[in-house]
Amino acid sequence: MSALTESNALASETPVSRKQGTPLLYFLIFVFVLFIGILIFCYTVTKRANPVQVDLNGKPVAEGSVSSHHSR
Repeated sequence: MSALTESNALASETPVSRKQGTPLLYFLIFVFVLFIGILIFCYTVTKRANPVQVDLNGKPVAEGSVSSHHSR
């Protein structure tokens, strides 16, 4: 029985699972940074956008006349 406890003690001292999980950790960090980068890129692009509302004919509509046109 002492041989079993010695082998268990030696096995618990070497962190084998740490070395196996390291590539996965780097991959998850890469995915996280990539996702945050995509979010920042989309935020900056939409912040610069200048949307223009159009009527049924495709012509630009003034902002003040949109609410008064539909309130009849």
